Amino acid sequence: MYDWANSAFGTTVMAGFFPLFFKQYWSAGTEATTSTFYLGMGNSLASFIIVLAAPILGVLADSGGIRKRMLAAFACAGILATVGFFFVAKGMWPIAIALYVIGIIGFSGANVFYDALLVIVSDESERHRLSALGYALGYLGGGILFALNVVMTLKPELFGLADAAAAVKWSFVSVGIWWAVFSLPILFMVDEPQAKLDAQGNAETADESLGTRVRNAFGDLRQTIRNVTLYRNVALFLLAYWLYIDGVATIIKMAVDYGLSIGLPADSLIIALLLVQFIGFPATLLFGRLAERHSAKTGLWIGLWTYVAATAYAYFMDTSFEFYLLACVLGLVQGCVQSLSRSLFSQLIPQHRGGEFFGFLNMVGKAAAVIGPILVGYTAYLTKDPRLGLMSVLILFFSGMLVLYFVEEKPAAKPATTEG
Repeated sequence: MYDWANSAFGTTVMAGFFPLFFKQYWSAGTEATTSTFYLGMGNSLASFIIVLAAPILGVLADSGGIRKRMLAAFACAGILATVGFFFVAKGMWPIAIALYVIGIIGFSGANVFYDALLVIVSDESERHRLSALGYALGYLGGGILFALNVVMTLKPELFGLADAAAAVKWSFVSVGIWWAVFSLPILFMVDEPQAKLDAQGNAETADESLGTRVRNAFGDLRQTIRNVTLYRNVALFLLAYWLYIDGVATIIKMAVDYGLSIGLPADSLIIALLLVQFIGFPATLLFGRLAERHSAKTGLWIGLWTYVAATAYAYFMDTSFEFYLLACVLGLVQGCVQSLSRSLFSQLIPQHRGGEFFGFLNMVGKAAAVIGPILVGYTAYLTKDPRLGLMSVLILFFSGMLVLYFVEEKPAAKPATTEG
């Protein structure tokens, strides 16, 4: 249910309304290129902070009994920042950007501790299915609220609102409420070990304050880096993930801009985003079952080859219908690549260091989409063709798939049975 809760921020705020509202309302009167620069700097600052903090947060997550508390702290920061958008007046872009940065940090920081809970709440035999279930519910929950928010902006009078601007502000409030309410199950209904585990996975009894744990986390960071490099299979996966998730993130971030650049209407792009959300729900569940029956790498191969085909198809795309078709195809595999990457990684790492290693996975995820945009932009600049620029993303997919080939996946664990 936490995926259901926080995906509203990723969909309505990050992918949907904030970029448009920032340009048209909070930075109204500012040159388009200047507002784009401000927005880009805000995204980069938030990502940079998370890249630096994620490994430390990951080590901290392995301290007993604090995963849920830290998740709650970061989620609260994100929720309050999101609700805070309601009070930002027109033209107050510095405050809007500051809240946006806090929101992303809260969203991403909470996910470090959320992902670290996966190895606690699931047996290895069901991890692919449960990881996929989380992502699937995220697509459904985020899609439902985003659809409601879109209706609010198109028909504000139905909700007693003055105009579309008021509807967008109340949409931000609805995201904060949604995120808070649906975070309650993980905070009150999920148990976690209260003791930190030593190198053999045994419980330690030291009762440390949070401040002491934070200081120890900084001290353990160097050892964390050593641990990652000592596990060759984990290091290979992180390299493969960095490459192919960079391609995925680039496609996600550039899809709307690409659609606009070839003359598609904004309404078509919103419809396409909704298609991705609602198709992603059942498709991600199906891929979780596929990985459970066969292997996570099988599902990843299908997802990544589909991305390759979709990228090639986008080169020839000209109409809204073709964009809808592309959205449907990506909706089928986007959650698959995300969820199976998480569950496969959880099986490769030492189980008692889940938070530590997931901190690195989150760092790699946030560092992604660095090479992709540069590659696309530089290729488009050299060739004077944005379509060829998008095609350059194939380099990332093929490179990631090549490294993934050498990652050794453990045989699927069998569900526990009861004798008697």
